[in-house]
Amino acid sequence: MNRWYFDHNATTPAAPEVIAALGPCLGEVYGNASSIHHFGQQARQRLEQARRQVADLVGARPNEMVFTSGGTEANNLAVLGLARGAEPGRRHVITSTIEHPSVLDACRQLAREGVEVTFLRVGSDGMISPDDLRAALRPSTILVTVMHANNEIGTLQPLREIAAIARQAGVTVHADGVQSAGKVAIDVEELGVDLFSLSGHKIYGPKGVGALYVRRGTPLGPILFGGHHERDRRAGTENVAGAVGLGAAAELAGRGLPDEAERLAALRDRLERGILERVEGAGVNGRREARVPNTTNIYFDDLQAEALVIALDLKGMAVSTGAACSSGSVEPSHVLRAIGLSPERARASIRFSLGRQNTAEQVDALVEAVEASVAHLRRLSPCLKR
Repeated sequence: MNRWYFDHNATTPAAPEVIAALGPCLGEVYGNASSIHHFGQQARQRLEQARRQVADLVGARPNEMVFTSGGTEANNLAVLGLARGAEPGRRHVITSTIEHPSVLDACRQLAREGVEVTFLRVGSDGMISPDDLRAALRPSTILVTVMHANNEIGTLQPLREIAAIARQAGVTVHADGVQSAGKVAIDVEELGVDLFSLSGHKIYGPKGVGALYVRRGTPLGPILFGGHHERDRRAGTENVAGAVGLGAAAELAGRGLPDEAERLAALRDRLERGILERVEGAGVNGRREARVPNTTNIYFDDLQAEALVIALDLKGMAVSTGAACSSGSVEPSHVLRAIGLSPERARASIRFSLGRQNTAEQVDALVEAVEASVAHLRRLSPCLKR
């Protein structure tokens, strides 16, 4: 049986070019990048080359990139590092209800520390209203943190407009770009953001490494202590091999981005069209415009999504019910509930996220597997309403 992977928003396989770049760093380039001898400086050279590669992907300067252990740490560093160092009287943060848990939980932690947090609602399309943001701003607002692309429904926020509104008010802007980096063209200067997070394993790099863009002059304090690494932004011996892998993945993503984005969008549309034409009681969640090209989230009424995930896995198709970090949760997706879905429909929704290895033939096979699995599960369902 063939096994095909349609869960690239959870993680991606490391690209061959990334594996090739990693090899020497695991065996030959073993020095500590902070050491001044030959072995340390050899590691330092690889680290700084990787920093340039990552910076190029998002239109930043190399010295504005901070390596982290992943997207979660990058988001925590941005949110906690900015807000905890705020001046007295500036203790208000604005975010949205559909953020990744690494942002939502960081904001909840700030609330426990006495910071006021406003959670902006989104519409049925998953979009923040710029007018709502404008109304939520206060003289005490220190940070606006919103995700560039949603990990479950793929919606792209109007980040330029959001950043312009916030910066006009003198407020720092952080964007969680973990699901947009490598999928759409990004220029942090053009977007107008001050902080931007990304993760290696979402762009065919290794797990356990990420990066945070920090605009020069942004008053960001550390959340880890113990050394002067990463220009005093992030203590700890640098993960040189991870950074090199991330750098290779970033260069690869930037090199083929326009063509790959167009190809993936065509495959996503083919998948949606096939399912909606052949499966009754199915529909796309969220906005079908202004989203990343590889992602769709589809509901299947009168089903439990977990049962469909298992049924498709038995047919060799890997999909998910949403965020991998929330797997095992009995609660319906907070993102799908935030855009207005009932608990029943949220629990009946599947995320399909395509990647480099996927082909039209695989998509067509997936459509057939979905059609057959849904029909089978509905016949078995005791709550069938059709």
